[in-house]
Amino acid sequence: MADTFDLIVIGSGPGGYVCAIKAAQLGLKVACVEKRETLGGTCLNIGCIPSKALLQSSENFHDAATSFADHGVMIAGITLDLAKMHARKRDVVEANTKGVEFLFRKNKVTWLKGEGRILSTGRVSVAGTEYETKSIVIATGSESTPLPGVPVDETRIVTSTGALELSEVPKRLVVIGAGVIGLELGSVWHRLGAEVTVIEYLPRIVPTLDADVAKDFMRILEKQGLKFRLGSKVTRAMTGESGVTLMVEPAKGGEAETIEADVVLLAIGRRVFVDGLGLTEAGVQLDERGRVWTDDHYATNVPGIYAIGDVRIGPMLAHKAEDEGVAIAEILAGQAGHVNYGAIPSVIYTWPEVASVGKSEDELKAEGVAYTSGKFPFTANGRARAMGNTDGYVKLLADKTTDKLLGAHIIGPDAGTLIAELVTAIEFGASAEDVSRICHAHPTLSEAVKEAAFAVEGHAIHM
Repeated sequence: MADTFDLIVIGSGPGGYVCAIKAAQLGLKVACVEKRETLGGTCLNIGCIPSKALLQSSENFHDAATSFADHGVMIAGITLDLAKMHARKRDVVEANTKGVEFLFRKNKVTWLKGEGRILSTGRVSVAGTEYETKSIVIATGSESTPLPGVPVDETRIVTSTGALELSEVPKRLVVIGAGVIGLELGSVWHRLGAEVTVIEYLPRIVPTLDADVAKDFMRILEKQGLKFRLGSKVTRAMTGESGVTLMVEPAKGGEAETIEADVVLLAIGRRVFVDGLGLTEAGVQLDERGRVWTDDHYATNVPGIYAIGDVRIGPMLAHKAEDEGVAIAEILAGQAGHVNYGAIPSVIYTWPEVASVGKSEDELKAEGVAYTSGKFPFTANGRARAMGNTDGYVKLLADKTTDKLLGAHIIGPDAGTLIAELVTAIEFGASAEDVSRICHAHPTLSEAVKEAAFAVEGHAIHM
């Protein structure tokens, strides 16, 4: 028998590594299992971090080619060095993964390298070595959801993993799925020169968004040049020497047609990844969607085994997993860990960005909640005008009787940063008036948040 631990975390993604570090800081003897050669899981290695690096690089390239001249910055003969762009992306990834490795050393977290398998309560096998532990936390994340008839080869038909490594810009890129991943990576390759068509089964893009925001978001993306085919489904993909032929038909039935593409990105969502963990043998219960069943304190039905992040119920977001990692670490250390699931933001890192927290109008109407709304456009914000980024607005939803802030939705420049103020407001039960009475620096984009709060009362100052 090898070392004994207080906690073994399986998976070193944002949920897993944060859980391991926090538990170690609280005095537990901790190990974290990771089969990759680098720490950080999907997010740091082949997800959030490399995609944001490419998003930033593609935005820089696009702005240099299209909008710098408006600022008096004249650049002649702009060319794309895709290999160098990928090299920078790899450097960013390495800096982040090495950073997690450093934090493990700093906090005395043991990295158990290899595939982990739960043998029973308190027993984990890693690369043939068995370890004992008081508690086990499953944090193995998710993987791309497959689509029957669309065989992925990560060359012509790719998931997000392959889409981050294309060696040349495809002339025609078809994205299957108008969700966050599809729109972000579709935007990357569109900015770099690809003709992008997005095929979505549902009648709207990003169905989790507020309906108004989703409609305006699609309008902005169409203005940028992305094409959309909503209410359509891909039934088959055939790869040939010159590209991929897709069979597409209306979602509600009808005549099929073919669409040609050089590269197809399959991005219809993600599914729980628990392969090889031995959950069935260990008696760990899964729910109807294949997720690990847990109670409100992240405990599975098997004593001493817990789960956080993408493998359990809730949005598949890195920051949700991180907060759960902190919460379960605190619980295992005898503290009162807690996550407010009504105050978890979501962000789409296109340009403009889209961010939201709390309830949408659709949800409030379905729940029968009386509310008021306030909206303020970035066209009326001085800083946005100076930046030349005036698409979008801030939209706030508040209880009609109490004025308590119920939801916030932003489409516009740096929406992902601006939403943090409203997450704080919802976390602490603030009203729209509370937000309007906070002094916001001028000139900043955040003034649009203040104005939207004024607009809830029907009295925006600058509109």
